[in-house]
Amino acid sequence: MDEDKRQDIMKKFKIILIILIIALLFCAVFLLPKKGLLNSGKGGTKTDTVTADKSGSDSDKSGSDSDKSTDASGQDNSQTDASDQSTDSSKDKTAVESTPVSLTISAAGDCTLGVDDRYNNRFNEKYAAKGSSYFLQNVKSVFENDDLTVVNLEGTLTTSTDRQEKTYTFKGDSSYTKILTESGVEAVTVANNHSHDFGDQGFQDTINAVSSAGLTWFGYDTIAYPVVKNEKIALIGINALPSQGKDASYVTGLIDTAKKENPNLIIVFFHWGIEGDAIPNSTQTELAHASIDDGADLVLGSHPHVIQGLESYKGKFIVYSLGNFCFGGNSNPRDKDTMIIQETFNFVNGKVSESNPAKVIPCSLSGSSSTNDYQPRVLEGSEEARVIDKLNTRSSGMNLTINGDGSLQAQ
Repeated sequence: MDEDKRQDIMKKFKIILIILIIALLFCAVFLLPKKGLLNSGKGGTKTDTVTADKSGSDSDKSGSDSDKSTDASGQDNSQTDASDQSTDSSKDKTAVESTPVSLTISAAGDCTLGVDDRYNNRFNEKYAAKGSSYFLQNVKSVFENDDLTVVNLEGTLTTSTDRQEKTYTFKGDSSYTKILTESGVEAVTVANNHSHDFGDQGFQDTINAVSSAGLTWFGYDTIAYPVVKNEKIALIGINALPSQGKDASYVTGLIDTAKKENPNLIIVFFHWGIEGDAIPNSTQTELAHASIDDGADLVLGSHPHVIQGLESYKGKFIVYSLGNFCFGGNSNPRDKDTMIIQETFNFVNGKVSESNPAKVIPCSLSGSSSTNDYQPRVLEGSEEARVIDKLNTRSSGMNLTINGDGSLQAQ
C-alpha cells in the first residue's frame, strides 16, 4: 500500500472516530436520565435547610408557668441564622414518578431530654443506669416502621451555665441525641419556650448536637426540606405563645416561603395554647385554619402538656396538642396520657391525593401509673379505649370522629 492510500485511510478512520465520540457525548448529555433525589425513607433522608428571614428574632426571656405541678414551663426564644447547614441546594426533583407513592409520617409531643437540676436529676440518673436505648424502646417499632418521625425537642443539649431567669430550665448532655436516633426519630422542631433556657449559646449547642447526630431540625425562621421516597417535605416550626407575637400573617409568610421551594407536602408544628387546657383556644384555631388555607397539609401542636382534640378542616387534619412524650421535665406528671399521630400521604406524580388515612396511637408517657419512668408505651385494651373516648370528647364539634381502632374519620 503506498503512502497516499495509507494517509487517506487514516483520515477516514479519524473522521469516523470523531463522529462516534460526538454521538456518545450526545447520548450522555441529552438521552440518559438524570439521577433524582431518591431516598429510601428511614436512614436515607436528604435535607435542605433554608432560613426564611435572617433578620427575624424571638427575644422573650421572661418565662411564666401557669401549672407549677407539671415541672415544665417558662418562655424564651430567639432565632439563629442556620442557612449554612444546607446539605443540598437543589430545588428540583428530576426523577418522574410513574407509580403512586405512599409516605407514612409519625409525630409525637414534648421530648425533654434532661432535667432542671434545681428540682431533681432523675432523668439523668436513668440514662446513666439504663443507657440511651431504654427510653423509647417500647415505641421504637412504631417509629422504625414509618417513613419519617417528628417530635418536639423541648429543652437544651448543652454544658452552658447561662441559666435564664425562669421557673424551669431544662438541659441534658449532647449524647442524649442517641435516645432519638437509635429509636427511629429523624426530625425535631426546636421552636418552643425552652430552646433558649441557657441563652443563645445553649441554643446553638443544641443545634450543633442534633446536626452532628444526623437529625433534621427546624423551627423559627428555619425551614427544613427532607426528601423521603423522592417527595420533598417542608417542615415549619413556630413558637406561637402569646409572648412571641406571631400572628397569622407570620405563619402564612413562612408557608409562602416554603412554597417557593416547591415541596410536595407542608407540615406546620406549632408550640401554642395554655398549659393544662383540654380544649384549644381561639388563637390555636385561627392559626391552624390559616395554615391550611395557605397550603399546609398537616398541622401539629404541643405545649399544653396534655392531649387536646383533633379537627378535620378542609380535608386536612389538625392535632392541637400531642401532649408530653419522653418527658424528663417532671418526675410524676398528673396526666400521663399521650399519643402518636400517624398519617399516610399518597402521591401521584408528586401531587398529594385527597385521601390520606390517619390514625391515633394512644400511649402513656410512662410504664408506671405512679411515677414517670421516662419510657412511653403504646396502650392496649381498656386503656386504649379510654384515651380514644377522651380524645373524642375533646374533639367535639371539630368535624372528626376517632374510631375504636384509632383511625380518624372526617364528618
